[in-house]
Amino acid sequence: MRVVIVGDRFIPAGYYVDALAELCDLRLGPIRSVDWSGTKAEQHAAQQTMEWHGPGAVPVPGEIVEAVGEAEVLAVHFAPVTPEVLRAAPRLRALCVARAGLENVDVAAATARGVAVVPVRGRNASAVAELAIGLMLAEARDITRADASVRAGGWRKDFAGPGREIGGSTVGLIGLGQVGRAFAERMRGFGARLLAYDPYVPDDVPARYGVVRAEGLDTVFRESDIVQLFARLTADTERFLGARHFALMKPTAYFVNTARSRLVDNGALYEALVNRRIAGAALDVHDQEPLPADSPWRSLGNVTITTHYAGDTTTTTLRSARLVAEAVAELAATGRCAAAVNAVELGWV
Repeated sequence: MRVVIVGDRFIPAGYYVDALAELCDLRLGPIRSVDWSGTKAEQHAAQQTMEWHGPGAVPVPGEIVEAVGEAEVLAVHFAPVTPEVLRAAPRLRALCVARAGLENVDVAAATARGVAVVPVRGRNASAVAELAIGLMLAEARDITRADASVRAGGWRKDFAGPGREIGGSTVGLIGLGQVGRAFAERMRGFGARLLAYDPYVPDDVPARYGVVRAEGLDTVFRESDIVQLFARLTADTERFLGARHFALMKPTAYFVNTARSRLVDNGALYEALVNRRIAGAALDVHDQEPLPADSPWRSLGNVTITTHYAGDTTTTTLRSARLVAEAVAELAATGRCAAAVNAVELGWV
């Protein structure tokens, strides 16, 4: 079975090759690798464009079109997979994507050609959960602001926020999927009450992770001292959090988003922060990335901002490549991949 691997500046092709060698003993047939051209910043910008507008919104990489001719399996991370790429691979059976999001893939075009589209889930759950804890601590205890003061020659000890301890607080989770569960596991030692809203998980899941199931979304905002957002972006959840929810929060509460920026009405969040309706926020995701130099978010004194790197760890990178290799091994052994998002359309279930 011929495999073509597209490496990028986030996951090098060699990581997939090593994982395939370990799991499949390289008996798959020819394995070819190609690098998606561009710098890391350029590839991140392209990924952001595709997040909003789909794979057709960025140039089709000629190097990928040239490489996929005999491929039966194509493995990618952020690289765009458009109808042009699919037409260049007439023997393609499966497209394995080293992430859960498929914004860089024309799933409908792949399905029409009978190509399975297989994402990997949970690859960066632990990394995102750990940064969510770090951001929560940084904002609640003013860690980055104290550091900035020292570096500027000061010794600041007075801050506008309440300086809240996590122990004894109520931490609300919106979404109890892979990341939410990893977060809950890591919170066990803090002595916090965990309250979660997720209408899609069965009743036994919150109890298994030491989480109280919230009656509704409003309950999470009303009762929590820190609200952590872990929901998936779908047509139903785009901008589903807004001014009404922030108005429910305690004035001493914090909002943390390591999921997707488009889940939130960020104008409403900005107003809540400017007007001190809530104590603060910590954000790893933004509507514009990188933030423009004149972005008003840069001047807020009650926000901790990071650069959309929650899942960007060496552990995540290696795990992503291994999960792709596991999907390829499953296809080689069974002719199918259970995780394919279009398994029903292909008649696999």
